[in-house]
Amino acid sequence: MADLTQHPSPIRHIWAWIDKVLLTGLAIVAVIYAFDRPNTVPTVMETGEHFFETLPYVLFAVLAIGVMKASGSERLLDGAFQGRELRMIVFGALVGGLSPFCSCQVIPFVAALLAAGAPLSAVMAFWLASPLMDPAMFAITAGGLGFDFAIAKTAAAVALGIAGGFVVMTLAKSPIFNDPLKANGITGGCCGAKKLTLNWTFWTEAPRRAVFGEAVWSNLLFLGKWLALAYLLQALLIHYVPAELIAGVIGGDGLGPILIAALVGAPAYLNGYAAVPLIEGLLTQGMSQGAAMAFVIAGGVSCIPAAVAVWALVKPRVFVAYLGFAIAGAILAGMAWGAFA
Repeated sequence: MADLTQHPSPIRHIWAWIDKVLLTGLAIVAVIYAFDRPNTVPTVMETGEHFFETLPYVLFAVLAIGVMKASGSERLLDGAFQGRELRMIVFGALVGGLSPFCSCQVIPFVAALLAAGAPLSAVMAFWLASPLMDPAMFAITAGGLGFDFAIAKTAAAVALGIAGGFVVMTLAKSPIFNDPLKANGITGGCCGAKKLTLNWTFWTEAPRRAVFGEAVWSNLLFLGKWLALAYLLQALLIHYVPAELIAGVIGGDGLGPILIAALVGAPAYLNGYAAVPLIEGLLTQGMSQGAAMAFVIAGGVSCIPAAVAVWALVKPRVFVAYLGFAIAGAILAGMAWGAFA
């Protein structure tokens, strides 16, 4: 009898090769064509129009990431987790909120910090802030939701990290945070490239030029496909969902819409880049500013890549505390931004 386990079927090979995000977008267009043919071309054109309006921000973001990777400037972050615990918490939140780490890079970085004896409070500060903001996400957020919203989200990311870190430091001896690590945590991630030594003139070295090109191309593909899907969903949202329904559920002032957005944002999130066009569409339909901020904060911290990074290394009770920080921080950030905006 032939050993079929050594030869996966051609269908499985094809399915693994197909990009699921692009496939989803094509499937949505096909459904529109089948059930609402006159709206197909306007929907595609509206998606393309919004996408090309955002393209300059995307290009700036991917070029910035390429420079950081090729120059090795990520190494400037290595000293943030040394010294007094209070200082480490503040720097952990700042590094998390401003660094270019993707969610999968967080896993080996945090594993190394914990193995080196960094306190859980500083690591939690980094964990909470890291999924919410980075240079690329700041550019995309500023382009879609405005510079003020991007600044406010960055401030909320850092504040959430600092607050979470202080809580963990205060309760370090409690049953929740005492002995927090799993016996066999993950030490690798999907972004396996090693950090280079610092050299700002990276274009003089062929290996660094290759790193730059690979980083720009991979991030351009990643951001491009997710933003295209997100703007397609935004077009569907505006066309098919009544504005009165959105305004009635998460519109208006008060705490209610913010609470709903925080609770819905946690499980409904795609990723930080795709969320921007969706939030832009929801705001057009009547979503309140406070609810928009609560949605992106709760969803960003609890999105699958960020949550996996935490789950991989700590025990369930610490993971639950992490999610609790996300919801509570999202509600407070939504209230603050709603009052300011």
